[in-house]
Formats: sequence, structure tokens, C-alpha cells
Amino acid sequence: MLYVVTGPPAAGKSSWIEGKAKARDIVIDLDRITQALAGPGAPQWNQDPTLLRVAHKARYAAMYEAFEHRDKVDIYLIHTMPTTKWLARYKRMDATIIAVDPGRDIVMKRIEAMRDPEMRRVASRWYRQRKAPEATRAGRTLDW
Repeated sequence: MLYVVTGPPAAGKSSWIEGKAKARDIVIDLDRITQALAGPGAPQWNQDPTLLRVAHKARYAAMYEAFEHRDKVDIYLIHTMPTTKWLARYKRMDATIIAVDPGRDIVMKRIEAMRDPEMRRVASRWYRQRKAPEATRAGRTLDW
């Protein structure tokens, strides 16, 4: 099964997955990939453009390979703001879409406390672009 977990930065997407995924499952999380590719001593939320470009390429490679095995293991994929094209692709794969959103105020406070300030821009964009505000509260599946 493929689970696509969406939501603004600092919403708790990784924590949601940690509460659901088993050791054998595949978890594709850009933050974890970026951290794995960064050198020793790099900050946890590293936004270096070159590192992010490499991490994105690694993420896509992992996604395409994992999609081939979704009948054997559960796949948890964090995709903060999937485009219409990606949502259609996920629908064809019978993915379950989960939106984790504790609310704008909580997200912005978390970003201030623990994230790169640039994430405020990403979170603001997420809230502007979401389509069904009440259907996207933590842990609910989005309707197609």
C-alpha cells in the first residue's frame, strides 16, 4: 500500500509516519534523505541549494523504485504539496492520501521554534493552495 502524507512544514508528517510504519516498510522523507546526504556537523534542517538538489534526485529515484514494490511492502511518502499531476498518478496507484495539519497557528509557532525561517513561506503557500480546509485535518484522508 502507498500512503502519501501531505501537510505544511512542521505539521508532524514524520511523527505521523513514525506512529504507523513498521521496520520493514519504506519511508521516503526528503528531510531524512537530506540529513543522510549532508556532511558531519551539518544542521538538522539544512537548506543548502546544492544539497537539496541532490536530495531531491535521490528522493525521486527512491520513489520510482519503491512504487514497483508497493504490493510487497507499505510505502510512506512525504509529499508536502503534490501537484494535480502527482495526485492523479497517486490515484492511479490506489494510494491513500493523508493530510496532517494541526492548524496554521501551531505550524507557524513550530517553525519559529525549530525550523529555518524560509519554511514560513512554504507553510503559507501550503495553506493558500489547499482545497478542502476541513477535510485536511490531521490524519484524515483527502477525498478525490
